[in-house]
This record gives sequence, C-alpha cells and structure tokens, in this order.
Amino acid sequence: MAMTDAAVLRTPVTFRRVRSNLFPWAARIGGGWHVLRLNSFPDHPLHTLFIDGACIGDLDDLPDCWHLEHGSQHTPLTPQERQQVLTLMRGLGPYGSEVGQPCDGAFCGCDTMTDDWAALEVE
Repeated sequence: MAMTDAAVLRTPVTFRRVRSNLFPWAARIGGGWHVLRLNSFPDHPLHTLFIDGACIGDLDDLPDCWHLEHGSQHTPLTPQERQQVLTLMRGLGPYGSEVGQPCDGAFCGCDTMTDDWAALEVE
C-alpha cells in the first residue's frame, strides 16, 4: 500500500525506540501512536506506518524530518508505553496482515514475525 497522506510525511516527528525487532520506532502524537513496522525487505517495502493500529502506508525511504538517522540517540519508550504499543500492534507482524492477507513467509521470513517475536526486547 503506497503512502497516500503526504502531510504525515512532512510532519516533524521525534520517534522513540520501542526495543522491538518488528516495531522499532513509535511516537505519541496528538494522543495517537505512530508506529513503524520493519518489514522483510526487499521482498516487501522496508517500513509500514501505522497510526493507532491503522495502516497509513508503506515507505522505503523515511522522511528526513523524522530524524531517524541517529537512531541510537533516541530515548526508549517506558515499559508501560512499550506494552501499549505492542498491545496495539498485536497481530500486525507479517506484511499484509493489516489488510487481512498476512504473508505466509515462504520466501521472506514473515512467518517468524509473531507477537512473541515482536515482544522480544532488543537494544
């Protein structure tokens, strides 16, 4: 799904680290969670953006105004925020799951993108 909301791409965002292999970045904006899913690239687009669990679109290149080029410098979510994000994103691991057609991972590894795998804490 191509990104259709250009305003989202122009909005400066300070993402924070989720410490998840699957959902590495999240930001609370206007009361809603903006979450980036890291897909199995190059079989799928590099990222998918969700707002409050709804798919906004796919991105191969992230906007400069999101300031993710120095990722390790961003602070992590609190444990409570992390749990909120992982709960919100439950069931949305495999590419296509957001439209009810999760990839089976025959070639790309989507079959490993489970909720348990997303919850594994990484630095």
